[in-house]
Amino acid sequence: MAIYPLRKLPELPIAGLGSQWLEKLEAELEADGDRALLCRRTLCELAYPEFVDNWDTAIKDAKLPLATRLALSALDPRNVTLEPEYYAECDDSRFQRVKPLLWLWYSFDRTVAGGQNVELGVRLRRVLARYIFKRCGENFKAFQNVEFSFGYNLEAGDNVVVHRNVLLDDRGGISLGNNVSISDFANIYSHTHSIVDQRDVTDALTRLDDGVRITYHATVLAGVHVHEQAMVGAMAVATKDVRPYHVYVGIPAKSVRVKPNAPFGQDNVTTVKPR
Repeated sequence: MAIYPLRKLPELPIAGLGSQWLEKLEAELEADGDRALLCRRTLCELAYPEFVDNWDTAIKDAKLPLATRLALSALDPRNVTLEPEYYAECDDSRFQRVKPLLWLWYSFDRTVAGGQNVELGVRLRRVLARYIFKRCGENFKAFQNVEFSFGYNLEAGDNVVVHRNVLLDDRGGISLGNNVSISDFANIYSHTHSIVDQRDVTDALTRLDDGVRITYHATVLAGVHVHEQAMVGAMAVATKDVRPYHVYVGIPAKSVRVKPNAPFGQDNVTTVKPR
């Protein structure tokens, strides 16, 4: 099989603009000022620059269309609600601290500057992740439309890659080791509901150890421990712990083989019967 490393592209003509913008944003985050105002101003500059200096009066201006005033008001995270705010175990003091940064993360993906702009988007999310997550290692990379529950219950090691349209439900906590890769449309959960009463919620830490790969459209349920170098295949649903160096597929996911790079003693065969 051919090895296809990622290509390195030439620097964009306007790369300096993105760097200056990110440096300014990070400096303001380090200054630890009002994050809601930072979020509002940043989004306003991106989407409605003509209202940056008169946002307060614009949302009250009856001459402007109601929809415009509503859109302007939604630039401020204090004027919107996010689903995790309704969860009973939401630590409001912690969530309100990260909410403006979550709203900036989500809203950036809907702007012209954001969208599917890979380079700038990855760099922005890397900056925000350090202020949202419980812990964020080096070289974190997230593509567009990645969403969280609380954000503050998530730990990520070095060289973690999260692809498009992934849900990281850190309600009960998610721990991602080094070199973890989560593919498009995957879902990682850390809470579950009783089959009798959906209001009966159990939170459980979900762990993905070093070198784990969660592939396309796969799901890892709450409390599952995916061990080192394991892989959960496309469309699979991991309902129980995944053994190190094993490849699990199906619903529920079961081991179908051991990776050829497994150390001796992990399993001395390359294929195992599903369990």
